[in-house]
Amino acid sequence: MVVNEKTISQKTVFKGRIITVHTDDVQLENGTSAYREVIEHSGGVCIVPLTEDLKVHVVRQFRYPFQKGLLEIPAGKKEYGEEPLECGIRELREEVGATADHMIPLGHMYPTPAYDTECIYIYLARGLHYGEQHLDEDEFLEVETIPLVQLKEMVMSGEIEDAKTQIAILKTCVLMGV
Repeated sequence: MVVNEKTISQKTVFKGRIITVHTDDVQLENGTSAYREVIEHSGGVCIVPLTEDLKVHVVRQFRYPFQKGLLEIPAGKKEYGEEPLECGIRELREEVGATADHMIPLGHMYPTPAYDTECIYIYLARGLHYGEQHLDEDEFLEVETIPLVQLKEMVMSGEIEDAKTQIAILKTCVLMGV
């Protein structure tokens, strides 16, 4: 059974560079009302840059909300109206300094569907060619290259804490038979 909620009113309480937050009054299926807080986000893309010898280029980046560096696959925010593939190509070039012969879609995910509209598209990049990184002015990260099988172990042990990286690595392992 699919339940639907009807928006009665909506109020924007914050509009920033990355997110917009609004509060909604909604009518539930049974006629009662409820309150919702929603974060609007343009979405993003993550990429598994997989080498011919089944190693993955990952990035270690400081994440302010957690006050520590996390190991993640390359990723970035999609501009409103930007196609996911276009974003993925740009982010791979910016963060790793690479281009790919093939960008294979692995689906998409909603990282926090209870209160956030963000949708992250997942790609597997094959046939890599290397150039220079083009990091954003406020972006600082280190690229590491780790065997796919080791990343799978790191996901399963809890060493990799980032959800998009966990999902993308496990999907890649299934696809590659690792």
